[in-house]
Amino acid sequence: MESWYRKFLLIVSFGTFCFIPIELALSGHTDSPVQWVPFAVAGFALGSLILWHLKPSKWALITVRAVMLASCAACIWGSIEHFKHNLEFELEIRPNAVWTDVFVETISGASPLLAPGILFLAGVLALAALYKVSYPSNDLLR
Repeated sequence: MESWYRKFLLIVSFGTFCFIPIELALSGHTDSPVQWVPFAVAGFALGSLILWHLKPSKWALITVRAVMLASCAACIWGSIEHFKHNLEFELEIRPNAVWTDVFVETISGASPLLAPGILFLAGVLALAALYKVSYPSNDLLR
């Protein structure tokens, strides 16, 4: 039964990472180099999950875990970037305001703060699927 849950979580994570670039492209998230970061994160995540599927080994497991942690970090960075973008916009249209005056508008602005959270969710699902998975040390010799 446990293996079914692991496979399900990996499939959901893989599917999420597949749809992230599609959604980003359709929403026009391609204007600046910074906006290409989630495309790269999703690509690396897909690559690591494919590596794990084709050749499950200790190194593949370490790779997947590292990439998924990077995906979670990218989510935090993306939320900060969205916040900064919204804040800059609000301060541009209200030049005499301080950031505390436009805080509510900033968190509900055009760049959604929680949109990068999908990277976090997909990464955590993969990490949960691979929780307590290990391989003996002689696996490195294969």
